[in-house]
Amino acid sequence: MTTETVTEVAAGAADLSVWPASTRRLPHGGLAVGGVSLAEVAERFATPVYVLDEGEVRERCRIYRDAFPDADVLYAAKAFLSRGMARWVREEGLGLDVCSAGELELAVTAGFPPERVVLHGNAKSPRDLETALRLGVGRIVIDGPSEIVRIAAAVAPGERQKVMVRVVPGVSAGGHDKIRTGTDGQKFGLSPTDGSAQHALARILDQPGLELTGLHCHIGSQITEVKPYLVALRRMVGLMARVRDAHGVVLPELDMGGGHGIAYRPGEPSLDLTALARRLRAELVEGCAAARLTVPRLAVEPGRAVVGPAGIALYRVLAVKDTGGKVFVAVDGGMGDNPRPALYGARYAPRLVGRRSTAGIRAVTVVGRHCEAGDVLADDAELPGDIRPGDLLAVPVAGAYQLSMASGYNLVGRPAVVAVHDGTARVLVRRETLDDFRGRDIGE
Repeated sequence: MTTETVTEVAAGAADLSVWPASTRRLPHGGLAVGGVSLAEVAERFATPVYVLDEGEVRERCRIYRDAFPDADVLYAAKAFLSRGMARWVREEGLGLDVCSAGELELAVTAGFPPERVVLHGNAKSPRDLETALRLGVGRIVIDGPSEIVRIAAAVAPGERQKVMVRVVPGVSAGGHDKIRTGTDGQKFGLSPTDGSAQHALARILDQPGLELTGLHCHIGSQITEVKPYLVALRRMVGLMARVRDAHGVVLPELDMGGGHGIAYRPGEPSLDLTALARRLRAELVEGCAAARLTVPRLAVEPGRAVVGPAGIALYRVLAVKDTGGKVFVAVDGGMGDNPRPALYGARYAPRLVGRRSTAGIRAVTVVGRHCEAGDVLADDAELPGDIRPGDLLAVPVAGAYQLSMASGYNLVGRPAVVAVHDGTARVLVRRETLDDFRGRDIGE
């Protein structure tokens, strides 16, 4: 690596653009988030540990509320959910999008109003639907024809459950094939192309126990351009017009889902939220005027864009190995707490914290401790050449789809989540322990 390259990489390593706004540099190479030293968090709570900046989460909720003042903003709980997170979202005026009875019950027992919750899922279990109806969930998004009769049969006599239909608008968008959900040929939603969406809508309108409030679509995840949303919206408005013409029903709601992309590393693109809000509203008004439709109430479902940039994963280096022409830096976590690199090839920018190094920067592969060759947290990560066991690595933009998808692989146990705010740190979710595994294992 040339001197010029080393200088450029070192400058990139100093870039805090993807870190929470509260991040501050400390002496001797340290960083503080939410007024709390990351090195102190690691010492106090052990590693691996997830740090969540409460102020960053709340500010991002407010940014969405300001960008979409006349719309419903629903936080996508699948990105990360805890009782503390549910409280922050509720206090900031957002609704909630859940995918299971577990997410729904946790939110409601934490004080979240069930009428502000939407239940999704392509394969809702009997418990999912029973819980939703018992707790009075605001909307159920119907994903397939079999759900229509199941929900209708479970609704108490004389009552009505508000439902939406998830439509596949035929738009391909997203950061990876595995997270593109807006096209035919995948498991989510119903397609207007083959008539399944129209057939489901007609059946719902014939059910006295169901109240069809609108259409829903979700075209993918980690989308950084506005155009795919506009294309999807035009097609959804077109379908709403066809429902009006065929059944005389004007649907009052349109949920455009989420998938709003964020930057995981300095220099990467992110979705322009202001442009999205402005252009969605303009397109909706224009499209409805052309179709002579009353403008429906819009909804969006951000998850990653709310919590992703607010999280930092802290790992302790366990081993450094130079072999086969590559340098491997092994840490005390891995795919058990963050499967995204293995699933989608996600890339991160880990950083040495807690000490200042004067060594030159070199490209290394940061790997986890799990028994898989694919347990790689960051390939081609630029770290100081003197990285050694005991060092602390911080991975920014770690708040979404990491701990929520964590596993029990190798019985390592899932990390704790520590909230930081105004100079204080507190545990939101405690570390999973061997006692937890033993408690579940009741057979001999």
